[in-house]
Amino acid sequence: MGVAALVSMSVLMMGRLWAGQATAAQTGTAEVGAGAGVPAAGQGVVLDRLVAVVNGDVILESDVDEERRFEEVQPYRDMLAEYSRDKVIGRLVDRALILQQAALQPEDAVPQRDLDAQLVTVRKDIAACKQYHCETDEGWKKFLGEHGFTEEEFRARWLQRMQLLKFIEVRFRNGIKISDDEIKTYYEKTMLPEYAKRNVTPPKLETISRRIEEVLLQRQVGALLEDWLKSLRAQGSVRMMTPGEVTP
Repeated sequence: MGVAALVSMSVLMMGRLWAGQATAAQTGTAEVGAGAGVPAAGQGVVLDRLVAVVNGDVILESDVDEERRFEEVQPYRDMLAEYSRDKVIGRLVDRALILQQAALQPEDAVPQRDLDAQLVTVRKDIAACKQYHCETDEGWKKFLGEHGFTEEEFRARWLQRMQLLKFIEVRFRNGIKISDDEIKTYYEKTMLPEYAKRNVTPPKLETISRRIEEVLLQRQVGALLEDWLKSLRAQGSVRMMTPGEVTP
């Protein structure tokens, strides 16, 4: 899984139904018993299903659905990519591993002003937002509501997205140095041939070197992140549940 998929990250555990977690760990479902609106005494109503367990943290079917809905409103997602439940679950597992590590090495909180500034940009960049007039608070609330989110829920998810990106950047990016030779090589061997194919005059190296540096940084961060996640999976306990599976 590349870093591009992970940076579309959102809240994994916020708003989770924890009632009946012990039952979920044993049966693969989350239930609420009689006395909480269940009509028949002694019987439970299945509210959620267990999808995976990551070092003791559970991922539920509702998390998969929530991630799917959040992905649908991402302004920077690949519009041509098809939805894959398995990929979503894999992303949630990787995110759970990152969250567990981030809890051990907490970073300074993202300032609210930075969150506010990003959300202003997000409201402009989501293509479907235009028909809802998301520049207005009423339009924004309506857009989010039709995708199953309150404004507060979306704000919390985006805040954690920013916090996780910050954690990844501090852990991996700060130690990476891109040399001038690497930038020049990428320009000559990757960019110039691409511009030649399109029969377009390429920009001068000095005007695009910073963008090339960013591309190379992201590549290295992505590679380091994937290797790190493989190590975390190998060292930890990750169990993927199959439909109908009953855990021992």
